[in-house]
Amino acid sequence: MKVLFLVPYPVGEAPSQRFRFEQYFELMRKKGIHFDVSPFLDKEAWNILYDPGKFIAKFFGIVRGFFRRVKDVLRSRSYDYVFIHREAAPLGPPLFEWLLAKVFTRKIIYDFDDAIWLPNVSESNRFFSKIKWYHKVSSICRWSYLISCGNGYLREYALLFNQNVVVNPTVVDTDNHYNQLKEHRRGKTVIGWTGTHTTVRYLDDVLPVLKKLEEESDVEIRIISNAPPSLPLTKLKFIPWNKASEIDDLLSFDIGIMPLPDEEWTRGKCGFKLIQYLSLGIPAVASPVGINPEILDDGINGYLCVTHDQWLKALRELLEHPEKRQRFGENGREKIIAHFSAGANAPLFLRIFA
Repeated sequence: MKVLFLVPYPVGEAPSQRFRFEQYFELMRKKGIHFDVSPFLDKEAWNILYDPGKFIAKFFGIVRGFFRRVKDVLRSRSYDYVFIHREAAPLGPPLFEWLLAKVFTRKIIYDFDDAIWLPNVSESNRFFSKIKWYHKVSSICRWSYLISCGNGYLREYALLFNQNVVVNPTVVDTDNHYNQLKEHRRGKTVIGWTGTHTTVRYLDDVLPVLKKLEEESDVEIRIISNAPPSLPLTKLKFIPWNKASEIDDLLSFDIGIMPLPDEEWTRGKCGFKLIQYLSLGIPAVASPVGINPEILDDGINGYLCVTHDQWLKALRELLEHPEKRQRFGENGREKIIAHFSAGANAPLFLRIFA
């Protein structure tokens, strides 16, 4: 069996790729599944993607990506499946997907982990959002042989256009990477959040709570991101995201948080922050939005909160009781190993190519 992966970014760089399918590559080799990976952006383009300016270099990086996709379509006949993560090309209509499905009659496995049919505009992508062609997602769903979705909300959308849909959650490798258990002790406590500069705005919902905790307790708010946040907090520490130190940086958290507004876009989130926290024995406090209630068991490995009073009560409880943080953390790791680990999910992932 041969599979061609068409992905947005170079291998090993983007979390959605690393934790949805790249961590299964060695397993696929052992099972005799041969595959090639073709990123739309090459390393050169990826390295300048978020740098200010450099428009000419970025333009030619995108042009190279389109030429690469033309070659991919032409060579697709030698593969049994074409696995497309999110989209074959980031701009314009789904021309490559149409060619693969309708002209070259390839079996497309379409994978996505966000509500990507909805416009999600930020300052960093405002210009390109005008030519993103968000509504192409429904067409690609119709043309696909199988759709792999990150949660049930995404599956419900995909089922409107195709009945061959599976929930393939985003998971972590709890054997080889996320394999440490946080030791919770008394002393200065760290409340942590990790994410990109485009999602840090979700912390606005709990800013009054964090400010209150800063005033009344010996606490530090720690943010891991790809850009410094602009938050009016006095006890804030920023840690630049680094793949090499990612796990050690997360282990500096005593409590992980994941606030989310209840919106169409956020319901499509796959709860990856919670999976990271709990896999390392870090109890979490989160909004009960999307898949979060399936990952976080309220009162067992963390708390699900809606109002500011609920958030304040939950965080105070965990701040004041390190033994409860330890117990919740152990429960959380057990939950992830059983339901959201690469080991537990591997049989489902392999069945995608059956």
